[in-house]
Amino acid sequence: MKKFFSLLLIIAIALAVFSGCGKDTKPASARVTNDGPTGKILIYTSMYEDIIEAVSKVLAKKFPNCQIEFFYGGTGTIQAKVAAEIAANKLGCDMLMVADPAYSLELKEKGLLYPYKSREATHLAFDYDKEGYWYPVRISNMVLAYNPEKYAKNTIPNSLYDFAFDSSVKGSVSMSNPLTSGTAMAAITALRDKYGYEYFAALGKQEVKIESGSVALVKLETGECKVIMILEESVLKKREEEKSKLEVIYPTDGTIVVPSTIMTINDQWSANKNIKAAEVITDWFLGTEGQAAIVDGWMHSARLNFNKLPFDAIPTRQIRDNSMPVNWENCYRQREELRTKFEENVTKKR
Repeated sequence: MKKFFSLLLIIAIALAVFSGCGKDTKPASARVTNDGPTGKILIYTSMYEDIIEAVSKVLAKKFPNCQIEFFYGGTGTIQAKVAAEIAANKLGCDMLMVADPAYSLELKEKGLLYPYKSREATHLAFDYDKEGYWYPVRISNMVLAYNPEKYAKNTIPNSLYDFAFDSSVKGSVSMSNPLTSGTAMAAITALRDKYGYEYFAALGKQEVKIESGSVALVKLETGECKVIMILEESVLKKREEEKSKLEVIYPTDGTIVVPSTIMTINDQWSANKNIKAAEVITDWFLGTEGQAAIVDGWMHSARLNFNKLPFDAIPTRQIRDNSMPVNWENCYRQREELRTKFEENVTKKR
């Protein structure tokens, strides 16, 4: 009897092993079928919420079997959230779309990112990580803006240098806060590298207002501000949606071009461990369809010779040809020093 039951047990084990041989042994993260990715993807992003909403609708139609969600926050908010989650040993996201490459350098160094060689990389017009840890997905430009119904263009600063040093606009200039905004941090990094910390001191003497772009645009319309430093997309959006008369000034000493990046969290840290879906979504964002959605959000495409431009924008190549370079290593490595100097010279003197 014992031999009989032993034989049954052996047969049962053999059947279990045999039945398992035909099953898909791919890891749970490989969730891409012929109908596209499945499962769930959560993306942390600093894109404006109305742009996220529009992109989400496009993604839902393109990938109906994949639940793609976004968490919106400014760069400072996302950095704080990620830091807290690292301390808890688990991130809440699977992908990030952040303001600039500086934060991508940091996350790569911390070992949080997944390297993916996108098929779209050769079509990109801006630098990307050659190991595939991050790619530029949208191009924002830090520019100046003014109200032609209140002031003549030749009576206000047309350069980023004069924005800080022309005393005729003292007390009537505005910019975003680099302590919370990634694009503003990129801007002050480039300006410090070009003009030194004297630029920060000049901003303090200029009594520059530190506030959100939406507030600055209102002050530009009322005439309280004569000129503001702001992202091009904010002005273009207002011009298209509200038929605003506010105009962009592409600074004579160079527009600060900020390639915002897309990256994937590796399986060790990601929330849903859906790497294969993230690869498909990355390719979509970098491809022509995804880039068209980006341009519809008043940002420039990261692709070479992309014909579509944001509403009322000048050609991307023209902006690149007269741009002020940003050292992304400095933006990352010297972040705390830059923040401290900015606080000492600007925010604490207001």
